[in-house]
Amino acid sequence: MNKKHLKMASLAFVAWYVISRPEGAAGLVNNALSGLGTAAESLSQFMGAIPN
Repeated sequence: MNKKHLKMASLAFVAWYVISRPEGAAGLVNNALSGLGTAAESLSQFMGAIPN
């Protein structure tokens, strides 16, 4: 399977998941964004702790 087919299969799976389980997809996006926010906050704290 080449990269084009893999991308199309992935896109089809995501579309199917969103259509068949919208609550689950919303929870997945919410968790992902929450994790990114936590990572950004941790990075901000780390950068603030570095002495000038």
